[in-house]
Amino acid sequence: MVFTKIKKKLGIEGIKMTLEVPDTISIKSGIMTGQLHLSSLSDGNKILNIEVQIIEKYTRGKGAQKLIDEYAMGKIKILKSFSMNKDEIITVPFEIPFTFVPSEMDRLEEKNFITKGLVRLAKKARGVKSEYSVRAHAVVEGTALQPHDNKVIHLT
Repeated sequence: MVFTKIKKKLGIEGIKMTLEVPDTISIKSGIMTGQLHLSSLSDGNKILNIEVQIIEKYTRGKGAQKLIDEYAMGKIKILKSFSMNKDEIITVPFEIPFTFVPSEMDRLEEKNFITKGLVRLAKKARGVKSEYSVRAHAVVEGTALQPHDNKVIHLT
């Protein structure tokens, strides 16, 4: 009985979350669709809300001078609460509108073919790169460690 309460509090054998999103997303579309698959390994789990967001991880510099910033490009919060029982699987479809904001270097890179090579060389020399991912997490009543998932995506 005590062991069951500890497992519930830590989210062990509770809700498991899996993100299903495309590997590549068009910047021009401005919207990403996907699904969350939720499964439960125990009875009586209540999901209060779910948040899904698209993140840009912007890295620049090398070694001790390395700086990393994260920017939310789009975010949705699903406020619908529901309960799940053992061996139940629920699929939650979603759409996230997002905005891609190019850096000054990105704008210069796209201007013409001469600056494209120079900008790419400068980015490589300074260790500049952006990585994109989709993150989802759910708030489950009575659980300290919330279920989450993260998928790397590519923007074209």
